[in-house]
Amino acid sequence: MRIGFDAKRAFLNNTGLGNYSRDTIRVLSHYFPSNKYFLYTPKDKDNNRLSFLKDSKNTFVRTPQSLINKALKSYWRSKSIVRDLFTNQIDIYHGLSHELPLGIEKTNIKTVVTIHDLIFIRYPHLFKLIDRKIYYKKFKSACQRADKIIAVSQQTKQDIIDFFFIPEDKIEVVYQGCNSIFQKEIKANKKQEILNKYNLPSNYLLNVGSIEERKNLLTLLKTLKELPNQKLVVIGNGKTYKIKCLRFIAEHNLSDRVLLLTGLDLEEMAAIYQSADILIYPSIFEGFGIPILEALFSKTPVITSKGGCFSEAGGPESKYINPLSVDEMKAAILDIQNSTDLQEKITKKGFEYAQNFTDDKIAKNIMQVYTEL
Repeated sequence: MRIGFDAKRAFLNNTGLGNYSRDTIRVLSHYFPSNKYFLYTPKDKDNNRLSFLKDSKNTFVRTPQSLINKALKSYWRSKSIVRDLFTNQIDIYHGLSHELPLGIEKTNIKTVVTIHDLIFIRYPHLFKLIDRKIYYKKFKSACQRADKIIAVSQQTKQDIIDFFFIPEDKIEVVYQGCNSIFQKEIKANKKQEILNKYNLPSNYLLNVGSIEERKNLLTLLKTLKELPNQKLVVIGNGKTYKIKCLRFIAEHNLSDRVLLLTGLDLEEMAAIYQSADILIYPSIFEGFGIPILEALFSKTPVITSKGGCFSEAGGPESKYINPLSVDEMKAAILDIQNSTDLQEKITKKGFEYAQNFTDDKIAKNIMQVYTEL
């Protein structure tokens, strides 16, 4: 098969959607090498997280070629790309992040679109009005025109049915995986080198994700205030909400107990996961929650939110709390820290559960969607 991808975020985004795009391309090109994979991106930007492409003989990067498409990259990606797909004899085109080009439904190219979440509908106050309108139109249009929809969780599948009235049999749940570096042990000397580089304490709580209101770092900081001897490492960046969190840290004299890190490479992140006491992921709502999975592979206990998709990512033994309750969060942290038996049980069962999300299984599940088309 000749498979095309909307690869914009694989090249230009280093957070959730970019990680999903890169991992999808990586596992498919590795486990199904007889296919040819075409990566369509408005800009072929150098990204070290795409280093696997250098050794790949079955992946081909495609960018806009004509002067008008180079000048109007958004138009190329949303419409005129269809001509390039036809020229490249693409059999299946996969929109990896909520979108499909207009007019592709009039060709014989089969289409798949991945929907990660519909948070902008559930929590409209977190988004600008114009963004909500654009997302609604694009996402719904892609769902209606696609031959098949991949939802990254049962929660997202149900939202697509409820909000867009899409038939259930058109939607397949294919869980996300995480980068393979999180799935193997970092050598002890390398871990220590990374901990020393960032001056990390020997014991710390960990939080990973964009620093925005939905991710709910503020409740974790309020909990930290109630745990005077604990330290917290936060990996992520943000804007307005981050300023709010920094203000809270300053006002409550937490500066020497909270370390904010950004710009880490994946090996550094994996080492920090594997050295943490607990990952605390108190998000209000997610499409899936990749940091939970990264922690399970790292044999690090997880505390996360009740309801939604979180149990799909965290499995039966992670700790689930009301993410807005300081008391529940504090109790969960202390329960885990005060019981070696509980720590061993959570990490052992969590690692076993994570084996449902290995690269080979993710690749097989996505390819099954393709071959059925």
